[in-house]
Amino acid sequence: MVDPLISLTVLVVILIIAAFFFLPRYRNVDKRKKAKRNTIRVLIEDALKHFYDCEYKKLNCTLDSIAGNLSISGDDAAKLIARLESLGLIRSYENYYKLTYEGRSYALRVIRIHRLWEKYLADETGIQETDWHIKAELKEHILTSAEADKLAAELGNPLFDPHGDPIPSSSGELPYREGIPLNSLKQGEFAQIIHIEDEPPAVYAQLVAQRLYPGIHVRMIELSKERIVFEANGEECILAPVLASNITVSEIPAESRFIGKQKHQTLNSLQQGETGEVIGISKACRGQQRRRLMDLGVVPGSKITSEMKSISGDPIAFNIRGATIALRKQQAEQIFIKSLKEEEVLV
Repeated sequence: MVDPLISLTVLVVILIIAAFFFLPRYRNVDKRKKAKRNTIRVLIEDALKHFYDCEYKKLNCTLDSIAGNLSISGDDAAKLIARLESLGLIRSYENYYKLTYEGRSYALRVIRIHRLWEKYLADETGIQETDWHIKAELKEHILTSAEADKLAAELGNPLFDPHGDPIPSSSGELPYREGIPLNSLKQGEFAQIIHIEDEPPAVYAQLVAQRLYPGIHVRMIELSKERIVFEANGEECILAPVLASNITVSEIPAESRFIGKQKHQTLNSLQQGETGEVIGISKACRGQQRRRLMDLGVVPGSKITSEMKSISGDPIAFNIRGATIALRKQQAEQIFIKSLKEEEVLV
């Protein structure tokens, strides 16, 4: 007769071995199911954003536009649309689709989180502006509405994101600001940039390279089918019309125009040994980078002297308030100064 204790021991060993081989598989299956659910939710939220964007731009949202925007096949797009309809988030018409009230509310919640996070990245971090959109697209699927409300409060409940896009309120209301495309201006007209489209990324990167951002004033110089020439930040900018159409401006009254008044030079223009007085810091310099400059004493009224440049010309050494600091050329270009004569430096 087999000893019951031996039988029990053998059974326990078998169960342990089985658990070793099979439980990880169950855990992996559970992880795969969870990942699949998350992927479906991300697709749904990205699709709702696309539907809203189409409506905002007064375009019809179609099966092809969904497939192209989400980079999925036509069959997958059709399945996604069917799912959205079954959830009551969209309604189909003859050749296009529109958001329902519930779908629009859901889309605005996602958009609110995205734009708040872009505002946070712009004002509170040193992350490059070309990366704001990409990082915000990840956060928009993670943060809850309650977390978004807390973030909004910490940021002072901003109305617009750093690109000039309106940030929906917690109740789904959008601030309104009227504008026109940059290439709609006539020669000689003045305007202020109020929005720069951040998609597609390649186009946005070219606009960033021109040091364009919401808030600066521009004056149209020349318009043609080949190019748009305008003045911004005291410099002449040249863009192809297709790029200029990604910039929205609003007209400004004559008394509010910066262009045409005295132009201030930038810090990097100082020659070795020359001194200037800080007038201000460009609005394009934000977040940690702006705070660092101010901590170093780069504030209006401070006197700053160019001491020497590296062999490559970047970085540049400056003396401010008796301390030597090194700034990259790109940073120095964002600091506005006025030159001082020798007798003014000694005052």
